[in-house]
Formats: sequence, C-alpha cells, structure tokens
Amino acid sequence: MVTYFKQAYLEIATFIFRALDTIKPEEIEKFVKTIEEIYRANNKILVVGVGRSGLVGRAFAMRLRHLGARSYVVGETITPSVEEGDLLVAISGSGSTQIVVAAAEAAKRMKAKVAAITTYYDSPLGRLADLVVFVPGRTKLASMDDYFARQILGIHEPLSPLGTLFEDTSMVVLDAVVAELMKRLGKNESELARRHANIEVP
Repeated sequence: MVTYFKQAYLEIATFIFRALDTIKPEEIEKFVKTIEEIYRANNKILVVGVGRSGLVGRAFAMRLRHLGARSYVVGETITPSVEEGDLLVAISGSGSTQIVVAAAEAAKRMKAKVAAITTYYDSPLGRLADLVVFVPGRTKLASMDDYFARQILGIHEPLSPLGTLFEDTSMVVLDAVVAELMKRLGKNESELARRHANIEVP
C-alpha cells in the first residue's frame, strides 16, 4: 500500500502550479524572442545541464529540433562548436554547477548569448547570463540553518528530495515555452511529428 505517493504528487503539482505566480512574464518574453531570433537567423541553440537538469535540457533541445531549430546538447559527440550569434541555454538550479558555468563562460568568450534557467540571479551563472529565466525550487540539500529553523517551527522535510521541484518546474516552463514558440513560428503538431525520430532502437 503506497503511503506517501499521493501526498508527494500533490506537493509537486501544487508547487508547479504556484510557481506561475513567481515566474516573470517579461523574462519568458525575452527568452522566447531570443530563441525566435536565433531560429530565424538559422543560428544554433546549444543546451547544457547536469544530472536531472541535463535530462530536462535534452527534452527541451529535442522539442526545439522538432520545431526545426538547429538545437544541440552540449557534450554530445555530434554537437558543433559554439559561435558568435548562437545561444546557449544553461540550466542549473543553484547557478553554480561547475560544468554549466564553464560552458557559459566558453560561450561568452565566443560572443554567443547565454540564457540561464536558475533559481538564483546572484549566482555565477546568473551573473554571466545575458538573460535569466527565474524558476523557483529547492536545489539540492537545504542548508543546516534551514534544517534547524524547520525543526524549531515544526516544518517537515518535503517529500520531493534534492532538486526535484526545480527540475520538474523547469520541465513544465520549457514545455510551455515550446507551445508559445509553436504559435509564433506558425508550426503545428503535424510538422513536429514529421521531424520526430522514425528509427527506434529496441
């Protein structure tokens, strides 16, 4: 008998729903416009993230490719070099993931734009980025001070561990961005389906 499943499900779903009140429409607008400009200029969109944030990034890059964008995942063998005019979408809840920050630094050196998906504006990634899309969430373990504060206040540990809330919320945010891009670029589901993989490995 599952004991915590429904409670955890509601915790995650409620967090994502309430996150919409803290996500800034002007940041989403700037992000969407930047992708649209890159798309129309036929420049590249490279996506980087580590761990589960990396999986979110891969899903976003896949949908961008379905839209017809030249999208790639940093670290893949077929990913080309970043060049001036390209866009790097860097996903890190903490904004301090070393590999992600290093990728952003390299992109800036090549005069590419950097869009950060993060919870912290004043992080190494946030400070490097040309634009930041704030996504709320618990990122990794809470600090010891937070732990003791929760104990004093009688607040229990959340059922969604580590960066789950940031990662799940980022996935929904980026999927909603894809929906916005579909409309602006005049794409439909049939067009996306034609670009979907048709060779599947068992």
